[in-house]
Amino acid sequence: MKTKKVPSRICVGCKEAKEKRSMIRVVKDTEQMITLDETGRKNGRGAYICKNKDCLERALKTKGLERSLKVSIPEEVIASLREEMEVIEAR
Repeated sequence: MKTKKVPSRICVGCKEAKEKRSMIRVVKDTEQMITLDETGRKNGRGAYICKNKDCLERALKTKGLERSLKVSIPEEVIASLREEMEVIEAR
């Protein structure tokens, strides 16, 4: 029996390749809104990060998230991303 290929993505924070399902997608939609997408199905330009706050902080510090999304991220959006990540980590 043939095994299915498991899609992998590279984290913009730690630069490690991991399974797509174990990561969170950060999406910039058509209205230039930046949000976390747990389902991985929202329309828009996306970047993947691990499900921990350290990778989010590293991606913000090195501006890897801004490069991947091709936009500068305002401070209030960064604060909301941090809050959303804390909720996800708490689960």
